Amino acid sequence: MSLARWAVLDGWTIARRDLMHWVREPTRILGTLIFPIVFVVLFGYVFGSAMSVPGEGAYREFLMPGMFAQTMMFGIGTTMTAVIADTAAGVTDRFRSMPMAPSAVLTGRSLADIVNSVIDVAILVACGYVVGWRPHGGVAATLAAVGLLLLLRFACVWIGIYLGLVIPSVEASGAVWGLLFPFTMIANTFVAPSQMPNWLGVLAEWNPLSSTVAATRELFGNPGLEEGSWIAGHPVLMAVVWPSVLVVLFFLLSMRRYRRLSR
Repeated sequence: MSLARWAVLDGWTIARRDLMHWVREPTRILGTLIFPIVFVVLFGYVFGSAMSVPGEGAYREFLMPGMFAQTMMFGIGTTMTAVIADTAAGVTDRFRSMPMAPSAVLTGRSLADIVNSVIDVAILVACGYVVGWRPHGGVAATLAAVGLLLLLRFACVWIGIYLGLVIPSVEASGAVWGLLFPFTMIANTFVAPSQMPNWLGVLAEWNPLSSTVAATRELFGNPGLEEGSWIAGHPVLMAVVWPSVLVVLFFLLSMRRYRRLSR
């Protein structure tokens, strides 16, 4: 058997194992979706009447692409927690002692998380329809927007895997969860950067999350697009570039860290 086929089969075995855990514990999926749904209610109905959208338009249509992307970003914490739990329980060491491809544990985890993310996106899209959001860009553009969301999630998977291999305990991971909230809010998720102080608006525009949010708004045909700077004027390009760079960087870091565990 070739090394590549060996790695693929081993990775699929690990992915199936992780997916079975999700099937047996569906509350995990519900847990990751509670915050986005609460945010939709709070910002869409409680604060939405006080929000303004650049170029005018319905705030909830402006909001939903931001919620989709924010949920993908929260995947960092979900993946990180699962990796830490496996390491703490000795599961990772058991896998490392088996005759399997070294990359299988990590690639299997990433595959399982992407499958779960497809379910997350489907549930959030249904939630968006309930609150009045609609895609207006056609089937091809809508599928492209979903693809960009999953690409962002794939990058977040590898960030989560690396952090899970570095952080020593589930308790210590709470700090990362705490940082995810301001990181996802200093972006164009809920408010346009043009409505922020200048220095904060610049940070929001260069947040990788903002590129994906702006790109999905463009592809979905939702309001709120801005072109005040180069990066704001090329959202689709940067929604591909940012996650691609992050995937390569954190894949290499994760593989290096995994090989050095317990040394």
